[in-house]
Amino acid sequence: MAQWLSERLNQPFIVENRPGAGNNLGTEMVAKALPDGYTLLLASSNNASNAALYDHLNFDFVRDITPVAGIARTTLVMVLNPSVPAKTIPEFVAYAKANPGKINMASSGVGSIGQLAGELFKMMAGVNMIHVPYRGNGPALSGLLAGEVEVLFPSLASAIGHIKGGRLRGLAVTSATRSDAIPELPSIGEFISGYEISTWYGVGVPKGTPTEIIDKLNREINVGLADPKMAKRFAELGDIPMPMTPSEFGKLVANDTEKLTKVARFASIKLQ
Repeated sequence: MAQWLSERLNQPFIVENRPGAGNNLGTEMVAKALPDGYTLLLASSNNASNAALYDHLNFDFVRDITPVAGIARTTLVMVLNPSVPAKTIPEFVAYAKANPGKINMASSGVGSIGQLAGELFKMMAGVNMIHVPYRGNGPALSGLLAGEVEVLFPSLASAIGHIKGGRLRGLAVTSATRSDAIPELPSIGEFISGYEISTWYGVGVPKGTPTEIIDKLNREINVGLADPKMAKRFAELGDIPMPMTPSEFGKLVANDTEKLTKVARFASIKLQ
């Protein structure tokens, strides 16, 4: 997207990585930057969850970052070790209720989107699973393959090869609708009404950035998302383009922040 905008607007768009604290360091830098259109934030679902997971941030994401445009969404998938007898969501819910506290649910770490997806499932399905955090998605997948744990909510892109190879059993995707990448899998929401969670990315700017700059960026980003070459690249990454108006993206951010706050409170998750 940075390359696309550079070519469309004849301006260099430089990607500056500011890792740390689950995207909070980079977000804080943008929140405190001049609102002149020259500092943008690659916002993500982490920003929505961080509002719930951290008690003391030096910024308020919803207040201090103005939404510009959505970019893409990545679905997760609920996968089981084949030793678990359930083959559908209803069968798994029944199995989990018959074995409370005996099912180990892996994640890529405390507060990760994978843990939140599992906690949302526990909350909405009324089941009890034991959270087992790993240090990253790769180790969590390895633990699931080895039978150390029974269930995981990884990205679809990271698990689809194992599902199609029969090494893991895919039950359902976490998006609101089925994925074109593996359409035979239902969505969890087909069985648990209202369930939806995914990783998303979009662009934000500091509060006070002029409306004409926001509208111009939104227009050019959405043109890029409609470009066949861009769509092909997203498909290779396992992402779904997410064109939105600034208000639509802002609504997504607000809704996810509210939803993930409820999940974090349900699971008593806090990060320092």
